[in-house]
Amino acid sequence: MKNSERGIGQSVHRFTFSHVFGPETTQSEFFEGSTKEIVRACVNGVNGLVFTYGVTNAGKTFTIQGTSKDLGILPRSLDMIFNHIRGRQYLKMNFKPYLSNDVKKLEDAQVKQEEAIKAALLASLKEETENVSGAVTNMCHVELTPSNYTSKNQPSDPLAEKNFVPLDTHRTNTEQRTQASVWISFCEIYNEYVYDLLSVLSTSKNQKRRVLRICEDQGGNSYIKDLKWINTQSTEEACKILKIGNKNRSFACTRMNEQSSRSHSIFSIRLLKLTDEHQPHVLGVSELSFCDLAGSERCNKTQAFGDRLKEAGNINNSLHILGKCIAALKQNQNPKMKPSYIPFRESKLTRLFQPFFCGKGKACMIVNINQHASTYDETLHVMKFSAIAKQVIQTILPKSLGYFPPKLVGGDGKPIVRFDVNASLDDLPDCTEASTEEEVDITILSHEDLLKTTESLKEKLVAERQSKLLLEVKIRREMAEEMFRQLLETEEAWSNRLEDLKDSYEETLESKFEMYKEAIKKHAYMCAMEQIEDHYVPIEEFIAEQEKVEDRESKILQLERQLDEQSQRLLALGSPNSDILTTENGTELDLANKMMKRANEGLQKQCTEKDELIKSLKLKIQKLNETLLEANEGYRKMAEENSRLKHTVMLKDQEMNNLQNWAKRVLELEETVSSLQKELERKKHFSAEEPKQQKPRRGLLANLKSTVAGTASTPLGKGWGKGEDVSTPSRKHVLFAHKTKE
Repeated sequence: MKNSERGIGQSVHRFTFSHVFGPETTQSEFFEGSTKEIVRACVNGVNGLVFTYGVTNAGKTFTIQGTSKDLGILPRSLDMIFNHIRGRQYLKMNFKPYLSNDVKKLEDAQVKQEEAIKAALLASLKEETENVSGAVTNMCHVELTPSNYTSKNQPSDPLAEKNFVPLDTHRTNTEQRTQASVWISFCEIYNEYVYDLLSVLSTSKNQKRRVLRICEDQGGNSYIKDLKWINTQSTEEACKILKIGNKNRSFACTRMNEQSSRSHSIFSIRLLKLTDEHQPHVLGVSELSFCDLAGSERCNKTQAFGDRLKEAGNINNSLHILGKCIAALKQNQNPKMKPSYIPFRESKLTRLFQPFFCGKGKACMIVNINQHASTYDETLHVMKFSAIAKQVIQTILPKSLGYFPPKLVGGDGKPIVRFDVNASLDDLPDCTEASTEEEVDITILSHEDLLKTTESLKEKLVAERQSKLLLEVKIRREMAEEMFRQLLETEEAWSNRLEDLKDSYEETLESKFEMYKEAIKKHAYMCAMEQIEDHYVPIEEFIAEQEKVEDRESKILQLERQLDEQSQRLLALGSPNSDILTTENGTELDLANKMMKRANEGLQKQCTEKDELIKSLKLKIQKLNETLLEANEGYRKMAEENSRLKHTVMLKDQEMNNLQNWAKRVLELEETVSSLQKELERKKHFSAEEPKQQKPRRGLLANLKSTVAGTASTPLGKGWGKGEDVSTPSRKHVLFAHKTKE
């Protein structure tokens, strides 16, 4: 693969594939070399998956479906299947696919409903659509006859080759031939939603399509719930249904492709194998799926926006998750590396493909290449992805003991149990003979041997009970130690948590208190600054005004002195010239009074300004007092929150005290266990030193009766209290008491 546009980096890339088909390859040759083997495996009971991958406008849909003149692999596969089952086709509709691998037996009413659904679906096509599909099916029969697949030296059946088991070889116990029923479905994954392409769309614009859910059956296999399965009896019907699904599929025009697929479409063919008898039952189910993946694209090249941009994002995301799954499968094949998680459930597409990737069927990946130089980067990414997929080794799991055949369910979904009438009771294994062979006849033993056997059994019973008692004590001790350790860990964890809570709450409260203090200080400072800015007078102007006031006051005092002197002179003289002096003095007094009035007005003005400044300062002080009250209210709330937190801490301390009491209780229980163990040792020592008395020889039945009577009548030991629920020590005391009695 060469890069003709760029002059830097690696110019040639080499990739390896299972088979490479050039542009001159015909559809027939491509089908023979890629899909034919998977179709053969499908009719033999192996599930198959064929999916195309590539950039947009690379020919994926053409490879799957083709045209009316040049058919794709899907119509050829359909024709191959119907040609193979010709003459052995089951024409009724009373057996329908159910869930992932089961079959549902339909009632007569349900069969009529299926026939009505199929008739309505085929009738939805217009006359010209029917004519086109008829031409397509005629072309199918012309091009895909068995003579076109094989040469003159080969058999007429395209599937009759070496190592291929035809459908006739699957026979029942009655040596009857098998029949086959074909069901198909067609769905798409659009914007990570699953839609059924065979459902009848409503004519109203407001009604949306129904979204289907992906579920899992009891075996963990994924299936699409409520997906329509249509019974088909010929290639013509299948091509009509394919045409109907293509009409409902999501297509759009982009810069790179006029008919760009905006969804992943999945066309599934499910083949049911039935017995050829009056009451047929299912022998097997196989499925062949064709997935036409939407092409990966870059938005700057396709000029996508709006809905097209959303569609491209979902398409690229699902393809990216598919690449992650294949890369994880390749990594897990290496035994030296740690197995990684395979993200099958992150996308609807990979969730449906999971069985094929996990060895429950064959999978074939067809990589389509767009040779245009403008798509070099996207094509290179596709080739790298396909190179990783080529390295994945697919292992088909055999149908071993863990394989369960398809389950047959009734119309209500409940399984139908079938019994083989040819099976007889003689075929069952004789369990009575095996059980009698294992029993031992004790009547052939002598009396001494019976006594020895009884003594040995008693010793074994005593030893077993002692071992059980020791084991129980050991287990109780370990459980007590483990519980005590857990309590200590819990106490430590709670104490650490309480300390952390205390520290965090204290830090939070301190930070909030500091924040409030800083906010109050900042607010007061800002208010003071605003007041100062409003009533700010420079010091030079204030000094100048003050000097003017002082000069005026000195002038007023000087004029008052002059006025007093003049008045004294007038009183002292009393002469005729007093009128003249009075006139002159009056003139001077008028001038002095005017100057004094002007000075008084200036002083009054200054006093007024000072009073206004005092009033504004009082208002600012009042606002500061209100702000201080709000801060006090906030501080009060913080104090209440602090008290509440202290109460919480006190409750936690009480819980810690309860945990400590439990720890003390555990210590007391441990001391009780140790005392019981000491008593057990003392009992054992006492029983070991007790001399054995000679037992009278009696018959076997009398001896066993006395043993049972002594065991039942002996009371329980006093060493066990009601609080300790221990049944084994009481049995030990019973045995010792019986031994002493004998």
